[in-house]
Amino acid sequence: MATADVDQKFLGQFAKRINNSNPFLSSFLYKVLGLSILLAKKLVRARRLRKLDTTRDTKSLQLYHHIIWLSREGLIMIEQFIVPMVSGMLELKVLSYKLRASFYHIFVLFHNHPSVHQTAIPSFTPTTNKSKGADRRSIASSPNPFEGGPVQPLPPGLSPVSIPKPSAAFLLPVTDYIPSATSCFTEAAALADALLSGSHPIRLSVKFEYAAYMFDCLHDADESTKLAQQAIKDVYNAQEGMDDDQFEDAAILVHELGTRIKRNRSGSGGSNTPKLGGEGSPPRAGSSPSTPRASRMVRGEGILPKLPVVTNGVGGPSGTSTERLR
Repeated sequence: MATADVDQKFLGQFAKRINNSNPFLSSFLYKVLGLSILLAKKLVRARRLRKLDTTRDTKSLQLYHHIIWLSREGLIMIEQFIVPMVSGMLELKVLSYKLRASFYHIFVLFHNHPSVHQTAIPSFTPTTNKSKGADRRSIASSPNPFEGGPVQPLPPGLSPVSIPKPSAAFLLPVTDYIPSATSCFTEAAALADALLSGSHPIRLSVKFEYAAYMFDCLHDADESTKLAQQAIKDVYNAQEGMDDDQFEDAAILVHELGTRIKRNRSGSGGSNTPKLGGEGSPPRAGSSPSTPRASRMVRGEGILPKLPVVTNGVGGPSGTSTERLR
């Protein structure tokens, strides 16, 4: 999601890099970075809730409002101030379009109408007494008390009851955000394929969340699996060099893509609580014993060989980042 560790790291790097040449853009990148850090904590709390109750004034309702408000503000900054200014910065352009899709992803998960996680309301079916030869003709001909009849004038002083709108309607219009989110993800994925190498962490971040969006919101496990598998193949076939830091990020994201494939095949969607595709931002190195080493990349259940590294001319790996794909 917009809160993935890889996205936050690159946001900070780009903001620092252009601080002197473009302080206006740098300031908005820092704002989006700070917003995404706050949003990450809210999303983790939302995931831990058994059910996000948006009908009562509870802590979960306040959390829901805060998530929608932060996502709305982040999307405004991305669309109005960042995207128009990054046309000549390839990596930052892809990241900006990816973050825009991430915020729409949050709208679909938490504020979409109809809800992608809505559970069906059981309908009442009148039962008949099958014992002692009940007269079914009289039952069939009798009016159903649950069916609506002619509308009678309301008693004086009784106004019609209106169906309440979602509690966050004052923050964001209530509509179907799936078409917009799908369009944003498609555009971000196309830019990532055209501008970045197959092993670039930002490109992998785009594919990772896109695959999760397909599974969680579009409920298309097959396409989600195909996208994740293709992303891993692109890493395997990539010929471009990369430094140690980017290699480590790519290894973590490939591991997460492999985990995504296993979840899709097992059909485990988790609880009914809305989850984010990046569900769990990819863990950073050293955060848990299960974090893969930088020298290994997981491909489904197998292991990918080492990716090419940038050399410093002597044969050893270079620890400094290089400017690629100008």
